[in-house]
Order: sequence, then C-alpha cells, then structure tokens
Amino acid sequence: MTPAHFTFTLTFILSFSGLAFHRKHLLSALLCLEAMMLSLYIAMALWTFQMESTAASSTPLMLLAFSACEASAGLALLVATARTHGTDHLKTLNLLQC
Repeated sequence: MTPAHFTFTLTFILSFSGLAFHRKHLLSALLCLEAMMLSLYIAMALWTFQMESTAASSTPLMLLAFSACEASAGLALLVATARTHGTDHLKTLNLLQC
C-alpha cells in the first residue's frame, strides 16, 4: 500500500468514526461528512491518475460538485434547525414532534 493510499484510507476511516461516535452537534456531523467526501475525491483523483485514462477524468469533478451541493444543503439545514430549536444538538432534534 502506497503512502497516498494509506493517507486517504485513514482519512476516510477517521472521519467515519468521528461521524459514528461523536454525534453531539449537527455541525460536527456535517464536517465529518465533508471530510469523507473529500477523501473520496482524493481517491477518485488518484485512481484516474493511475489509470491514465481520459474517459474517467470528469468523475472526480462531478463528485466534488455533489460534495459542494451536499455541504450547502447541510448548512441550510443547520441554519433552519438553529432558528427553530435554538441549538444544533442532535439530542434535541425529534422527527416525531410537529
């Protein structure tokens, strides 16, 4: 395993474990999701670089665009949650309440 592969694998695993174990604030969950998407972007970019193919060269850019859309939707939900509930704690969010 090359150091680059080890780096993006470790980044993905650490961000996934941060998402799984440290779910206190909505902002920290969104940051962990963004780190996962960026590690996947690095993995896709390294894969297309190693394959030396121009057919898959647009795939990392599409993943980065979807990542930006996901981040903007997450921040919009964070602002809406902070305005309605007054906090971004995940414990206070209940989908069964009206």
